[in-house]
Amino acid sequence: MKWLKNLALTVALAGALALALIASSGSARAASGTSPTASATATANPIPASANVGVITRDLVPLRAGPDSAEARLSVLWRGDLLELRGQRGDYVRVWSHTRERGGYVRSDQVWKLRSGPGATAGLLTLLDYLSDQPGEESLGLSIAAATIQALPPHDLHGTDGAAVLDAIGRQADRLAARANEGVGIRASEQSRVTAHLEGAARHGVRFRSVEHDGRVRLCYDGDVNRRLLSHAAATPAQRARAALALTRPECQAQPGAASEREALNQQRADVLLKVAPEAVPQPWQQRLLTRRADVWSRLSYAAARRGDWSAAQAAADVAVTAVAAVSRDGLDEVDREAARLAALRTNAVRWALVPGAPPAELPLHLETKTDGRTCLKLQQPGSKAKVLAQRCTWGQVWMASARQNRERNALVVSVQPVDGWRELWVFRKTPKGWTVLVQPPAPHDPGVGYAEFAGWVPGGKSMLLAREAIAGGRTVRRFEVVSLDSLRPRRTAFNPHALGQFNRWSDPQWKQQSLALR
Repeated sequence: MKWLKNLALTVALAGALALALIASSGSARAASGTSPTASATATANPIPASANVGVITRDLVPLRAGPDSAEARLSVLWRGDLLELRGQRGDYVRVWSHTRERGGYVRSDQVWKLRSGPGATAGLLTLLDYLSDQPGEESLGLSIAAATIQALPPHDLHGTDGAAVLDAIGRQADRLAARANEGVGIRASEQSRVTAHLEGAARHGVRFRSVEHDGRVRLCYDGDVNRRLLSHAAATPAQRARAALALTRPECQAQPGAASEREALNQQRADVLLKVAPEAVPQPWQQRLLTRRADVWSRLSYAAARRGDWSAAQAAADVAVTAVAAVSRDGLDEVDREAARLAALRTNAVRWALVPGAPPAELPLHLETKTDGRTCLKLQQPGSKAKVLAQRCTWGQVWMASARQNRERNALVVSVQPVDGWRELWVFRKTPKGWTVLVQPPAPHDPGVGYAEFAGWVPGGKSMLLAREAIAGGRTVRRFEVVSLDSLRPRRTAFNPHALGQFNRWSDPQWKQQSLALR
């Protein structure tokens, strides 16, 4: 095996998956920028193939000048560092670090000799599978992955063992990035440890990128191994699902300013998700995949509606609603349940795309597009298109098919979505001074993710039923309200609609059938 001076993990399966560690004092630093998809090549002075190689199993291991704890500390080694083993003296092993270009001694119980040859493969794969599920062991796991790739016969790299190694690398790289993003609240010593592990991963060719999301810069794995795993013929459905979810993680996606760029980005995410059939994926990955599909296709539905492509909006909304309906929260942890709730909120916000069209003919509503791109909704005098009783304009999407009027004809509601994931309810109401328009938002804060929707009229023309749900203060708040038409203030509120008698008697049949508020 060829262990070379600067570590570069090569996971190129188009041809042969190989690992090389580059040894050349002149090219060590330059090689650190080598792409993980490029084939590493050996330079002059490689370590002999018969050399013994060991991996450091702990953090902050001193590299000493001699085989004694009183000897000078030449450097500090970190978990996962690979060393050439050059002999043993008592309780110490003489080693050479090619990344640091220096030698020394470390205690024998702090370094583990990597076995090579066909007999080592099974043990390395077992150890790698174990480390893949151990938080904090990512740097060690990546080194074991390197050794496993080296030990596998070339034909096995295209089989299930090769897919397992790719899966392990991707999982550990994503988890290492997550550790780095914890940041606030962790001790300085832990921050130094994570930084050292990131540097060790970079020496293995594992690359990370910075992504700005929701006003915060996050570190994300670049996903090279995950992309290769999706096209790996021997990858299992669970491995492919993990790769697809990692590549479409919303917090690791850029946030373009232009609507067309956001739609293109979400279409790319959809293309990745389409490579994995949810029905073939075991739990809980199936539920996570369905949740992600609902999130992505709800965004695509809104984008298509804004372009006026109603057939695309309807098709995307159907995919999102179907995915939400298939999600079972049984067995999901709190993180997955919160993701499922968020996807359901986004999907419910665009559910009116399933019934695109104009409002009922008897409702005197008219849409007008302004030259500046705004859409204005006008309530006109019945029988007179010239007289406008009330109007309101938006930069967002007006769902005209949602329009409903009470039988007393003193109130009318329409769902309007100003931004992706946030649907408001516009309430036209008749007062002694004429018609006015008020807005019922999902929650009393800046647009985020949520909906406020009409749930029914209470006879008498003084109240209506309202369902609201939004992410507020980091948690989901869902309320069912009996709202006064005079002030739009709730008269009665409950977290369960069955606790309100008006909801039991006067809920709109279409709302009960189509809304995800009752999921």
